[in-house]
Formats: sequence, C-alpha cells, structure tokens
Amino acid sequence: MRQFEVFVEEALGGLSSSVRKNIRNVAICVEEHPSSEQLRETGTRKGDLLLGLYEGVPETAWGKGEGQRLPDKITLFRESLELLARSKEELKQLVQDTVRHEVAHYLGFEEEDLPG
Repeated sequence: MRQFEVFVEEALGGLSSSVRKNIRNVAICVEEHPSSEQLRETGTRKGDLLLGLYEGVPETAWGKGEGQRLPDKITLFRESLELLARSKEELKQLVQDTVRHEVAHYLGFEEEDLPG
C-alpha cells in the first residue's frame, strides 16, 4: 500500500506548478475499491473498473459563497488500478494518468485541456 501512496504523491508533484497552485480545498484519498453507491452513481457497469472519482463542484462552476464549503474529494481506487497494471512501471503510469484525469475534472477541464 505504501508504494501506491508514493505513486500518488509523485503524480501530484508531477503536475505543472500552474495546476498545483490551483488545487485547494480538495482531499486526495486512496480507497481499496469503490463503494456500491459510487458505482451506481457513476453508472459503472458490472465487470467494469472505476479507477478514480472526483466528487464535488468543479472550480469553473463556483459562484458566490463557494468559499465556505466542505472540501471536494478525489479518490483513487487501488485495487482497480492494480488489476490493470502488469508491472510497477505501468501502475505508476496509470496512477499518474488517473490523478491528472480527476484533477482536470476538479478544475473544470477535460484532461486533454489541462495546462502543462
């Protein structure tokens, strides 16, 4: 488990400084697997894997009064990511890709539009 958390920390550290400075009021969590509620809410079908999940209000949708709210949440699902990876290097890349994807959702971008 500790190695996985290191991969998550490295993925966050590998984001551009312009992206990292905009990450605030969001918890980055690692769970073993998604809950049945998370699977249902995301429409993940039986047999499919949910690698990560952003839950909250994207920064681009914030309005007045958004500063006084609970943190958003980005969750990475360790078991799902490990099932897809065939090596530690591949797991590290999957974690990086998933972190980037979920941070893009948090910032209100599509992954390909995320700066840097």
